[in-house]
This record gives sequence, C-alpha cells and structure tokens, in this order.
Amino acid sequence: MSFLTAAPEITSLLMFSGPGSAPMLEAAAAWDGLASELGSAAESFSSVTSNLVGGAWQGPASTAMAAAAAPYSGWLSAAATQASGAAAQAKAVASAFESALSATVHPVVVAANRSSFVQLVMSNLFGQNAPAIAAAESDYEQMWAADVSAMVGYHGGASAAAAELTSLPQLLQSLPAQVSAQLSGINLGLGNIGNFNLGSGNTGNTNAGTGNTGSYNLGSGNTGTVNVGAGNSGSGNIGSGNFGNYNFGFGNGSAWSRPLGGDGSTHISTPSNYNLGNGNVGSYNLGSGNLGSGNVGSANTGSSNLGFANVGNNNIGFGNNGSGDIGIGLTGNNEIGIGGLNFNTSSWNIGFGNSGSFNLGLANTGSFDFGLANTGSHDIGIGITGDNQIGFGGFNSGSGNVGLFNSGVNNSGFFNSGGGIPGLGGGGNWGLFNTGAANSGIFNSGSFNTGLFNSGTFDTGLFNAGSYDTGILNPGSYDMGLANAGAHTAGALNAGNYDMGYLNAGLQNVGYANAGYYDTGVGNSGSVNTGSFNSGFLNMGAFNSGGTHAGSGGAFNSYTGNVGFFNSGTVNTGIGNSGDFNTGFWNAGSGVTGFGSAADLGTVSGWGNSGAHSSGFFNSGDYTSGYGNAATNASGFDNAQGTSIVSGVGNSGAGGDSGFYNSGNGGDVGFFNSGTGNNVGFFNSGTGENSGPSSNGAYNVGFNNSGAGENTGWGNSGGFDSGLSNAGVNNSGFGNTGDNDSGVFNRSNHQSGFFN
Repeated sequence: MSFLTAAPEITSLLMFSGPGSAPMLEAAAAWDGLASELGSAAESFSSVTSNLVGGAWQGPASTAMAAAAAPYSGWLSAAATQASGAAAQAKAVASAFESALSATVHPVVVAANRSSFVQLVMSNLFGQNAPAIAAAESDYEQMWAADVSAMVGYHGGASAAAAELTSLPQLLQSLPAQVSAQLSGINLGLGNIGNFNLGSGNTGNTNAGTGNTGSYNLGSGNTGTVNVGAGNSGSGNIGSGNFGNYNFGFGNGSAWSRPLGGDGSTHISTPSNYNLGNGNVGSYNLGSGNLGSGNVGSANTGSSNLGFANVGNNNIGFGNNGSGDIGIGLTGNNEIGIGGLNFNTSSWNIGFGNSGSFNLGLANTGSFDFGLANTGSHDIGIGITGDNQIGFGGFNSGSGNVGLFNSGVNNSGFFNSGGGIPGLGGGGNWGLFNTGAANSGIFNSGSFNTGLFNSGTFDTGLFNAGSYDTGILNPGSYDMGLANAGAHTAGALNAGNYDMGYLNAGLQNVGYANAGYYDTGVGNSGSVNTGSFNSGFLNMGAFNSGGTHAGSGGAFNSYTGNVGFFNSGTVNTGIGNSGDFNTGFWNAGSGVTGFGSAADLGTVSGWGNSGAHSSGFFNSGDYTSGYGNAATNASGFDNAQGTSIVSGVGNSGAGGDSGFYNSGNGGDVGFFNSGTGNNVGFFNSGTGENSGPSSNGAYNVGFNNSGAGENTGWGNSGGFDSGLSNAGVNNSGFGNTGDNDSGVFNRSNHQSGFFN
C-alpha cells in the first residue's frame, strides 16, 4: 500500500507505533565504532610496518614487504572513511524520520475526528448536523494531506541519504591492482606456489596470510579471491567462514551433504552473496539467520521482508505468517494490523472481528456496516439485526452470549464474534474481541488459545500466528520462545525447524546463527559441524569452509579433510598447507610430511592411522579426520566404531550425530542425547525429534516434556499441549488436566477460561 493513498488512521498509527529512529541511531553508532576500529587498525598496521623497515630488517625482502603492506594499510584507511560516511547517512535518515514524525498528525487527533464524525452522523436525524459533518470531513482531509506531505518529505530525505552510500565491493575491487603495482614477483615465506605472496603455504598470487588457495586474499585459509578474513570460500568476503561472494560477516551460505541411503550422499551447495550479517542462507540480506534473500532483519523465512521472524515474502513487521503483511502476528496475506486486529485488503474490513465485507467497527457479520455487532447490512449503529438501519438494537446479536456486543454464539465477555464448536457443548470464547472459538483472552482470532492476539490454534502467549506455540510472536508451529519462524524450535528468532538457540536458519541446529543442518555451535552454515562459523560439512572447529575438518580447536580450513589451522588443500594435518595429503607446515605440494615443500609425494597424512584416506592421529576408521576415531566419515575425537557421518567428540550413536557424547541412533545434535534419533539439545532420552533439554517423549519442543508427542512448553505430560504442566490432550495454557481446554487449571473437557 502506498503512503500517497493510505488514510491518516493507517499512516499516523504506523509512524507513532513503530520503533522510531532508535534502531537507525544504533546503526549509526555501530558504524562509528567500526570506523574507529578500522582507523586504529590502519594506524597500527602502518606503525608495525614502519618499525620493521626502520629497524633490524633491511634489504630486498624488507623493501618487498613494505611495498606489499602499503595497499592494505591504504585500504583499511579508506574503509574507515567509508564506515564514517555510512554513520553520517544513518544519522541523516534518523533526522528525516524525526522531522516526518513531528509533521504527522497524532493518531489520537485522527481518532477524535472520526469519533466526532460518527456521533454527528448518528444524531443527524433531521439533517441539523450537516454543517458540522462537513466541517469534520474538511478537518479529516487536512489531516490526510498533512500525513502525505510528511511522508513525501521522509521519503525524499531517506532516498538522498541512501544515494550517498558506496558499496564495499567497489572498494575491494581496487585492492588487487594496488597490490600488483607495488610487488615485483617476490614471495616472502615458505611453501608458496605462485607470485607476490606474503606468508606461507599459499597457492595463488598476491596473498597476505597463510594457507590460501586463490589470489589477493588478506587472511588465512581462504579459497577464492579478494577475501579479507579467514576460512572463506568465495570472493570479496569480509569476515570468516562465508560460502559465497561479497559477504560482510560470518558463516553466510551453505555447503552441506544429505545422505541418500547406504553410504552414498549428495552435496548441495547454496552460495550466498552480498549479505551484511551472520548465518544467512540467501543473498542481499541485512541481518542474521535469514533463509531467503533481500531481507532487512533477522530470522526471516522468505524474501524481501522488513522485520523479524516473518514466514513469507514482502512483509513489514514481526512474526507474520503470510505475504504482503504490515504488522505483528498476521496469518493471512496483504493484511495490516496486529494479530486478529487488522485491516484486510481482500475483505476491506477495518476493525476487529468483522466477518463480512467493507465494514468499519467491531464484530460486524454483515456488509457495509459502521458500528458494533451488527448482523445486517448497510447499518450504522450497535447490535442491529436488519438492513439499512441507523440506531441501537440488542447489545448481543448472537445467541447464548453473556456480556455486551457479542455477535457470535456461546461467548462470555465483550465484542466476541466467534462461536461454539459443534458437538463440544458450547465451547465459546471467554474474554474480549475474540473471533475464533474456545479462546481465553483478548483479540484471539484462532481457536483454543490462551493470551492476546493469537491467530493460530492451541497457542499460549502473545501474537503467535502458528499453532501449538508457547511464547511470543511465533509464526511457526510447535515453537517455544520468541519470534521463531520455523517449526518445533526452542529459543528465539529461529527461521529453521527443530532448532534450539537463537537466529538459526537451518535444520536441527543447537546454538546461535546457524544456517546449515545438524550443527552445534555459532554461525555455522554447513551441515553436521561442531564449532563456530563453519560453512562446510562435518567440520569441528572454527571458520572452516570445506568438509571433514578437525583439530584441537581446528580453525580457518577451507577445503576437505584437514586437521589444524589455515589449510586450504585436501586431507592436510598441520598449519598453512595448500596442497593435498600433507603433514606439517606451509606445504603447497602433495603427500608431504615436513615444512615448506612444494613437491608432490605420497597419499597419507598424520601418524598412527590404520584406516584409509585418514588425516590426523591414530584413526582406525576410513575417511576420518581427527584423533582416535573408529567410525567411518568421522571428524573429531574418539568417535566410536559402528557410527558414520559424525562430527564432534565421543559420539557412539549409529550415525549423523553432531556434538559431544551422543549415544542415540542417528541424527542427534547437541550434548549427551540418548534417544533413538533426531534429537536437538541436551539430555534428550525420548524416541526422537525432540528440541530442547531433558525431554523423554517424542516430537516435543521445550523442557522436561514427557508426553506422547507434539508438546510445546515445560513439563507437559499429555499430547499436543502448548504451555506449562498440562496433563490432558490438545490443551493451551497452564495446569489443564482435561482435554481440548484453553486457559488455566481446567479439569473438565472442552473448557475455555479458568478453574472449570
């Protein structure tokens, strides 16, 4: 919807109810901090270089080093300047918003005008209020014009600020030419294959660092070109563990493997480009944990969303499950509002609880009504049951209602337009403004909900658009926590399924900002990784972008089967190797045990390995990387015989485990899981698909759930429950022992409310 045509009720409400200029000012402060850090780094880099050249290190090598370092120092200074400019533009956008806010008519003023207009129309029985009605409409038109003028100014200011920004890739593209112009064909280090490298074990040209495969990299263990950081696979990345191009952050992209049955597997790569943030699978995202492209925010599943935890496309807000929505917890498409309190462009209702079309008000079931609880059409008033009438009817227009302005069936409270469930004996709503069935609370448009603004089913909490949720702003289902867009998750802002933690966009992850599958740790975008910022698969350590890497905190490896640090080749053990099957340091050849060799020798890497194609120490399994692994396709330490496709320490399950000491049979992610498979979290002993700590049931999300399955929350011993300590089935709330209850401590079946 364009702000040029939006009514002042919508424009004013959105301007005054949003987060304001605070997020943009926080972004400006962050950019200022980054500019300061980059400036300090440039000064420190130049100081160290000058001290070396002016001290004991003299001669051609010293001159070559100084020439190689100068462009990087200049790049850091230029990046600091650009970050400072970004901070200034962010402050300009915040200033434009504050100016627009001060020029926008306050929602209370708009509401007062509309209320006065309604009163004048309803009392205009003989036409005596015609001049006053015209005056009210004139004021309303002036409010509309003022809001449009404010938004036009805001758009112009924000657009002008955005036009001043320069993309980081443009700054990066000038770096290779600067470096090449300074160097003269000299490598400084050991075991380099190529020219103009500053460091050891590089394969390529003009790298500054260790173990890079590619050219113009500043850092270690990168595969690609013009990367600044470690363990990146791609080009133009600033950060570590990225799989893709021109990302600024950690762990963006996904390179993972999926078993196909037997011992076979397929590798599915999803490179991600132009992301600013961590753990994104997709491109052009500003934020973390997004599964899609063009998102501004975090934990969105879809594309072109502005906000957090949206499932769908082109949404603005939080926890929306649909597309084209503006608001919080909406479940349809092209809606504006909060949960059930929304303006829907398909039925053109404004208000809450309207089930007809073109209504303005509350709980109208007809069409073209203006007022409260009208069941006819073309009515203006309250509780009217006929058509084309003005005035007041019965205050309840439904049947079996207790309260005021209810237009549904068997409701208790005010403005409820929902009805009972056939066959369940009068299971209506209890509360205010509920349009669903058997709800306890306020503004619930789903069924069997306990709380506020829930549009799903069997939810406990606030603004949940999914079903069987416990928490706030969950558009997924069977979630526990805050703003989870996935399903069966425990935590906050998870866009994937069966995750435990924060900002996970993948599947069955434990940790923070993981975009891959079966990962344990932080910022992993591959699969079956244990550690931080790994973008490959079967890695243990940090910033690995290839596959099957391990080490004592193995880090910054960018290809396959490496043990150690900064390796960009295949099945290497050591530091800074860019060849294959090497053991040692800075080897660019293959099959080498030693230091700084560029020759090709044998095919084994490590000591005491009895398995085939192993890298590390005392491994008896095949295709292993690490120490003492008896499993097949294992990465890590002491993984038991009989397991396969394992990453971590001491796993004894049947396969597909990631983490520490999991004894379940397959697919466990986390710590000490003993269930039959696919558990995510800690100490799960159930039959599988549990997410969270200490659940001994099946398909549960949360803590200490012992029910038969599909429970969300804490301590539920029933089935399909959402909330706390429910012993029945299909309950939402707290302490319900009956079945199909919504509320608190209900003992009978099909109840909504408290202590029934």
